[in-house]
Amino acid sequence: MRSTLKTIPATALAALLLASCASYHERQGNMAMAMLSYSKAEKHFNKALKHAKSRDLLLEAARAEASQNKVEQAAAHYAEAEATAPLSGKDAYEYGRLLMALGNYREAEPMLGRAWEGQAQRRDIADLIGSSQGYRSFYADSAQYEVRPLHIEGITSAYSAVPFADGLLFTAQREATTSRRDPWTGRSFSDLYTVRLEGDTAAAPPALLKGAVNGPFHEGPAVLGNDGRTLYFTRSNYYGRKLLKDPQNVSNLKLFRATLQPDGTWGQISEFAYNSDSYSVGQPALSRDGKTLFFASDMPGGQGGKDIWSCKDIGAGWGPPQNLGPTVNTPGDELFPTAIGDALYFSSTGHENMGGLDIFESHREGEFWSEPANMGYPINTSRDDFGLWLDGTGTRGYLSSSRSGADQIYALALRPPTFTLEGTIANGETGGSQPFAFITLQNLADLANLQDTADAHGKFKFELEPNRVYFLRAHAKGMLARSIMLSTAGLGKSTVLRADLRLDPMVIDKPIVVPNIYYDYDKWDIRPDAAVELNKLAQVFLDNPDLTFELGSHTDSRGSDMYNLLLSDARATSAVDYLVRQGVPQERLIARGYGETRLVNHCTNGVSCTEEEHQANRRTEFKVIRDAQADMQP
Repeated sequence: MRSTLKTIPATALAALLLASCASYHERQGNMAMAMLSYSKAEKHFNKALKHAKSRDLLLEAARAEASQNKVEQAAAHYAEAEATAPLSGKDAYEYGRLLMALGNYREAEPMLGRAWEGQAQRRDIADLIGSSQGYRSFYADSAQYEVRPLHIEGITSAYSAVPFADGLLFTAQREATTSRRDPWTGRSFSDLYTVRLEGDTAAAPPALLKGAVNGPFHEGPAVLGNDGRTLYFTRSNYYGRKLLKDPQNVSNLKLFRATLQPDGTWGQISEFAYNSDSYSVGQPALSRDGKTLFFASDMPGGQGGKDIWSCKDIGAGWGPPQNLGPTVNTPGDELFPTAIGDALYFSSTGHENMGGLDIFESHREGEFWSEPANMGYPINTSRDDFGLWLDGTGTRGYLSSSRSGADQIYALALRPPTFTLEGTIANGETGGSQPFAFITLQNLADLANLQDTADAHGKFKFELEPNRVYFLRAHAKGMLARSIMLSTAGLGKSTVLRADLRLDPMVIDKPIVVPNIYYDYDKWDIRPDAAVELNKLAQVFLDNPDLTFELGSHTDSRGSDMYNLLLSDARATSAVDYLVRQGVPQERLIARGYGETRLVNHCTNGVSCTEEEHQANRRTEFKVIRDAQADMQP
């Protein structure tokens, strides 16, 4: 029997080798993902992609990179996968959040919309869709805070800084110099460090916190007790040098307490009563009186993801954890609480969010918390922002952010809010602008006046002081002056106030109809709706102290001539009496009833008219009958 030797073409052999290599790296990547070794998994998936590109590989690479907060790389791989076939579900959600982190809000909105399909109960996705639609609002008061990076020598990432002695206590990672490294990121495990500050500048290299707090795995964040001798800190779940994991291969975090020893080191480590091997507890914060401990946890009974919880000091330890409820917590993650007075600051992937983690502010209102407010740019960015600490005045502090790539600590300072008044003077007759009107702004706190002239387009502008009430008056030659009250009281953010005024021409004996002055049938009492309009009219009269006015009342033709004359006179007198009670001098007002003697249409006695046509005749008018200034002119 004769055998035939068949040869494999070189191109086919190369393809087989490439496929085999890609398959090897894909298997290794999947194994690393199962172990939560995202840094290692990323390397294997990217090597596999060099040999053979597939949608599944692209998605796995994106997930590994997103887990390490490598936003640009993960988004690029999701984009390639999306070009192959539309993303949905969790992948659409993650890609939408990455697009928000990159500032691509318009692209993020439809991607998040896909993720929301079939998950209408996901409030966190709905909030992110709303944020992507209204993202400009986050930049409304961007000048309120100054934020600048705090450089700390030799640190790769740093976060959650709190005051400590003459500097800061913070959590940090360095580049790994030994085989012991965090499989998640490939860097060293995190430890607690201290650094001395001069102002907001690190005055020396950081030092590890002295004592037994730092161990072979993760430590931090931490908070110092009010006595300065108690430290609550987060730590990986380990025993000796063995990291303990749950059945899903997750090493949960636990909360511990340390006590300052006489030699200045931290020891006597004790475990929080509500720790568990099945869920994480960490990121502690204390209320001002030290009686409430806040922390983040994914323990059962929450709103989904990780939530903010609290425990009360009951004298013999901490009482059972209480979830802060759905006002604060969402189906997303709420993390890194800080308590300052009655305010709670925390970070969240939910609520109305710029992307990643954003810092929110909520206030205690009895047994509840107020609706969290996004603190906006520059405290928040489209990347992760968290770990806020503010001093007792709320004017300076620190925050942590990945806005520059890696997590870093930033110093922040509150700029005093600025208040500006802008407005336009219009001509009430032409509807156009009233150029060169004379403007007076009076500060009612000290009665000081600022004066200016509107420009050729009727525009004007003033700088205002905080917590002040102002009286603004505008007048021009031949026009009725107008005024308005405005206030900066209670405004905490920089604000531009607007005051647009309309000046009507002042013509002697020219009637001007006052709208919405109505009386009940056969009565002359001032109704509440008429009082609103008369209050406005009183201000016009007070704004023009040199003028004398006639207030005239008119009726329709129904009823006898004499009856209508008497009724209109009673109504005019009633209106004048009301204006006098509002402060208008009696000698500057004349009441006159005209009855049906000055109809504005054809609806005379015996003519059939609609109610609307009769209403046009039932009107109140005012006119200037004397100008004292003009009388004084030679």
